[in-house]
Amino acid sequence: MFTDKLLERELSHSAIGAFYEVYNALGFGFLESVYANALERELIARGHVVAREFAVRVLYKNDEVGFHRADMLVDERLVIEIKSSAVLAPSAQRQLLNYLRATNLDVGLLLHFGPEARFYRQISSRARIDSR
Repeated sequence: MFTDKLLERELSHSAIGAFYEVYNALGFGFLESVYANALERELIARGHVVAREFAVRVLYKNDEVGFHRADMLVDERLVIEIKSSAVLAPSAQRQLLNYLRATNLDVGLLLHFGPEARFYRQISSRARIDSR
C-alpha cells in the first residue's frame, strides 16, 4: 500500500536542514563533537528540544544488560547519530537501528559529516503508518 505520509516528516525535514546548515558552514574535517555542538545549537535555534549523549538501555527479557549512549534525541521523537569519518562504516546504520529498537522510537537519522554531506533516514521495523 502506497502512502504519502512520512513518519516524523516535519521533524526530519528540520533536522536534515540543520545538518546541511552546519555542514555548509563547517565543511569536512572536524571531530564529531564539534559537529554535535554546532548541530545542537542549530536545532535549538529552530525550536527543538535536544538531549545529548542520552542513555539507551538495552534489555534482555526485561532485565537491563547494558546501555549505549546515542548522540542526540530531538523532541523526544527522533534519534540522531553523528559520524565524521572519511568513510562511513557499514555498522553505523545498524547502530542506529539498534538505538531505535532499544528506545521504541520509530525514526532516526544517521548524519555523516564526511567528505560529502550525507544522511540516512532509518525507520524502525515496527513503525506505524500514521504521520505526526
